Amino acid sequence: MSIRSIALQPYFPEDNIDKNLLTERLMQIFRISVVWRSPVRLPQTAFDTDRNQYLGSFFLKELLRLKKEDEILLGIVSKDLYEPGLNFVFGVASSLTKTAVISTYRLHNSFYGLLEDHSIFMDRVTKEAVHEIGHTLGLGHCPDPECVMHFSNSIEDTDRKSYYFCPSCYSKVLFSLGL
Repeated sequence: MSIRSIALQPYFPEDNIDKNLLTERLMQIFRISVVWRSPVRLPQTAFDTDRNQYLGSFFLKELLRLKKEDEILLGIVSKDLYEPGLNFVFGVASSLTKTAVISTYRLHNSFYGLLEDHSIFMDRVTKEAVHEIGHTLGLGHCPDPECVMHFSNSIEDTDRKSYYFCPSCYSKVLFSLGL
């Protein structure tokens, strides 16, 4: 199956994402079209009342129902996500289904008690989007701390890396996309 586009699926309530900037960056990196879908409601069955968080992997199944065959579908959620055994996740992806989700909840400076900075926020959103899309293309985590595929255990890890792939990872991306 050939991937022809990346579709971005926001969930209500939407965060303050510069959609044009994110679209531009993703198109530049992946060299395929990027389209935005209309926002949809959060699946309440994914919400864990004890944790006050949403189960990230639940969105992958949910997104599969909305996905077209020749695309990668990336959900964007403004709520906090988790996976079993982890306190939180910035995102989750499946290379099998070509679906992924990112959370913007912990990407804001204000979450860490700092002054909000929209430029930093958009860099973080881009990094998490590119990282999870990389996973949908079959890439694992990269040992290069500046590569976007490097694992982020904290916001400092996210800030340290670029939103670009290292040469080794990028060659895998281009191969996966048939470019």
